[in-house]
Amino acid sequence: MHLKRWITALTALPFLIFLIYKGGIFFAMLIGVVCLIGLCEYFRIVFNPKSKTISGLILVLAVFLGPLIIWAAYRNAYDLILGVVALNLILSALFSLSQFKSDPFILENVAKQVQGMTYIPLLLSFLVLIRNGTDGMTWIFFLLCIVFAGDIGAFYTGRRWGNHKLCPSVSPGKTIEGSLGGLVSNVGIGGIFKVFFLSSLSWGTSILFFLLVGAAGQVGDLFESEFKRFSGVKDSGVILPGHGGILDRIDALLFAAPVAYLFKEYIF
Repeated sequence: MHLKRWITALTALPFLIFLIYKGGIFFAMLIGVVCLIGLCEYFRIVFNPKSKTISGLILVLAVFLGPLIIWAAYRNAYDLILGVVALNLILSALFSLSQFKSDPFILENVAKQVQGMTYIPLLLSFLVLIRNGTDGMTWIFFLLCIVFAGDIGAFYTGRRWGNHKLCPSVSPGKTIEGSLGGLVSNVGIGGIFKVFFLSSLSWGTSILFFLLVGAAGQVGDLFESEFKRFSGVKDSGVILPGHGGILDRIDALLFAAPVAYLFKEYIF
């Protein structure tokens, strides 16, 4: 399993680096594809299998409007992002009215669809906004290094020294020791990256940034685990050998991206 994880990561890494380097429409298209796959995985996990509307208009709406949010971010059209999120809610509500009598699960699934549109395309849009900004390429690599370092640090620290459960009802394998090891890795790798590529950033604010990005990433990881635990699913998908699905790989990044954007634009 660990060998598969590393082989998958090392195979995908050159393509990821290239698309981040190119930026613009290439990076936006990458995020758009990730958005579509992530939405499909999310709906497979959370939608009630007894519902009659699983493959109905509510999913078509998400598949169309999700990438539109990513495109709006690529165009730096903040008002359009908000407009699409609002439009999705309005159209989903309208659809629920027509299905309320025939499908007892329609309100539940509309709520989950609206949540999914916030959870995946809206949060992913922050990555595109970061890449569009000043030193965007550097900041994307900065964020990825911090998040993935925390993920790896938490995994191996928890495996070696983990004794105290962090949130056993959601993810029994995660430990407090692993969480702390992840935060230490966030600070360590983030600090090294800062020294070589973003030396103008103040140390005090940077350390706070590393810790908050790391903490947000861990919450994102647990949030996705909560979905899977509730639905009795081990992995969100099988598209990434050794990792599971796309959501299994980006769960931490989804929550870390808005934190990074806010720090980059308003605090640093």
